[in-house]
Amino acid sequence: MRILAPVLAPLVTADGRMLLAAFVLTLFCLVTKHSMEWRKNWYHFLVLGSINSALPFTLYAFAASHIPAGYASIFNATVPLFGAVFSALWLNEQLTSKKIVGLMLGICGVAVVSHAGPVSLNGEHLLAVAACLGAALSLSLAAIYVKKFATHIKPLPLASGSLLTTGLLLSPALFVYAPAQEKINMTIVASFLLLGLLCTATAYLLYYRLIKDLGPTKATTVTFLIPIFCLLWATLFLGECITAPMLMGCVLIVSGTYLVMRA
Repeated sequence: MRILAPVLAPLVTADGRMLLAAFVLTLFCLVTKHSMEWRKNWYHFLVLGSINSALPFTLYAFAASHIPAGYASIFNATVPLFGAVFSALWLNEQLTSKKIVGLMLGICGVAVVSHAGPVSLNGEHLLAVAACLGAALSLSLAAIYVKKFATHIKPLPLASGSLLTTGLLLSPALFVYAPAQEKINMTIVASFLLLGLLCTATAYLLYYRLIKDLGPTKATTVTFLIPIFCLLWATLFLGECITAPMLMGCVLIVSGTYLVMRA
């Protein structure tokens, strides 16, 4: 996203990855004879496609245009923190003292990272931080929704249907924000294929299965690993700088998430 969004625009980045993943997954559904049951499930596809794909993908792509990838990955680790609050509200999971301490640590971590270098603290930076947190909130709501309303749908049709529904709804963005042809190179093409096929199609199949088998709270523990890998990749491939405040904030957020998940 850090490579694509500045060139393709956030909406095109988000919709392009959804359509590419949806095409592959829908084709796989046909080959494996998985029934989509559109008349029965279209509403779930629309809701999940909106809050688990279209909105967070667009918000993260917007953020990637303004802040380093490492930043976005750290803020993404707040998904289980939001999930703990929503699980207490809608899934009757107890909000224990340890979880509350974990939430406080996570908030402190967000505050530390928000003020960490090397980006300047300005309106665009703060808006990008808000976009990351909004995306995390949206993803946590989606995990709750799957567990509460959509466990009857198999992971493959659920991933395929939700991506295809909102991908098609946002498709006009591909023409409105079409990038100049001279900006497209092999790096852009390779990044787009990886984002759509590996980070969306493959990842969503695994993620929906985890939510169904383990529940939304445990499934979102995947966010423990995202900052670790992303800081590594961002340093190796994008030359991003890792600062002490970034690491401190990351430790606070992951520690808070651990306390939330430990119960």
